[in-house]
Amino acid sequence: MNAVCDQAGAIRAGEELNLARLQEFLCDHFAHRGPISVEQFPSGHSNLTYRVRLGSREVVLRRPPFGSKVRSAHDMAREYRVLSKLPGAYPAAPKAILYCDDLSILNAPFYLMERIRGVIIRRDPPPGMPLPPKTARELSEAFLDNLACLHRVDYGAIGLADLGKPQGYLERQVKGWIERYHNSKTHDLPEAEQIFPWLIERIPASRQTALIHNDYKYDNLVLDPTDITKIVGVLDWEMCTLGDPLTDLGTALAYWSDPEDLEELQEIRSAPTTLPGTLSRKQLIERYTAAMSIDPGDMSYYLAFARFKVAVILQQIYYRYAQGLTQDARFAWLPKRIRTLLRASWDCAESRAI
Repeated sequence: MNAVCDQAGAIRAGEELNLARLQEFLCDHFAHRGPISVEQFPSGHSNLTYRVRLGSREVVLRRPPFGSKVRSAHDMAREYRVLSKLPGAYPAAPKAILYCDDLSILNAPFYLMERIRGVIIRRDPPPGMPLPPKTARELSEAFLDNLACLHRVDYGAIGLADLGKPQGYLERQVKGWIERYHNSKTHDLPEAEQIFPWLIERIPASRQTALIHNDYKYDNLVLDPTDITKIVGVLDWEMCTLGDPLTDLGTALAYWSDPEDLEELQEIRSAPTTLPGTLSRKQLIERYTAAMSIDPGDMSYYLAFARFKVAVILQQIYYRYAQGLTQDARFAWLPKRIRTLLRASWDCAESRAI
């Protein structure tokens, strides 16, 4: 099954690390000695992730993207702190190892964490790894159950009660993401102007507070290669905070395609969620409601907002690309995906359909 496990590869142009400084830093902190080698994990549009080997020691390094000026979205110290607190309370989180804020090493703060080996499913399953209906259903059930497990973590007991400000969380989120859109705008998109007032005028009252991941989706999960319905890791904790857990569910739904979705949504599908046996968005909501004993209220608002938020995340990434701050060719096609998500957000707002 090693063939289907997630692998690191060549480092993308413009995202190289200073190996001499990094090797010196690692040798100062670890007992291991030997040659250093670094490869980059291929996915991810935001914080950058590398596999680092120093002699026989292997770790994962996370650092902010080059050229980013959105400091709050790439707070390495905050992400490291979250991972430092989660072991024991939420075993799927990687174990944090070491944080560095010395800018002379890599010109940016970074941290090291353990590597969790396993399968990561992206748009389609890896070659040679079938997903028959029974497996697809069990995986989608595990996906939802694992999110509910995170939302049940006693964040106060593990020292994260001050991670965020739950009071007024959703209102700040809505207004904050609208501001981020304006700050990274590159095109005039009428869909964005339509959704702004709708989101502001209909903000629901939050009834619960939980530790939320904020980017929970299939390609942030590491699966056991011997049983891919078992989740052994959850990655990318950069946006984790305290807030309304229904926003976290909404984000998961925003990345989830149903077989009945319009073709343009199917085209930007990021996971094989349309395979036979997979739970639908409505079934995910029903399972979450049962697991959390919560009335989800009007989930169409949370889905509309989440689609808008994902569009803004991509817009911020595209803005860096358009400004020449990153050379990653994957970003050239983002405007089409951004517009599709904005349309889907507005369609959800108008129809109130999940």
